[in-house]
Amino acid sequence: MTDGRPKKRSLTLRGHRTSVSLEDLFWDAFRALATRQGKPINALAAEIDAGRDLDTGLASAIRLYVLRDALHRAEVVDLNQD
Repeated sequence: MTDGRPKKRSLTLRGHRTSVSLEDLFWDAFRALATRQGKPINALAAEIDAGRDLDTGLASAIRLYVLRDALHRAEVVDLNQD
């Protein structure tokens, strides 16, 4: 079992290297989500990066994306309501 601390990994977004710190659980879920969508993880990260608010960090945006996907797949909440 992991200790729950974020681990830094490198991604390439539109030709530029960057690092993102996520917990192993989020990395695993993010990789699985990219695979389900048939996209390389760097391409999905670039999409998330392009769609995030400027005041939201990339790691937080990825966590929220993964969480929204998990909630949608579990049909726990209606994500169309604010």
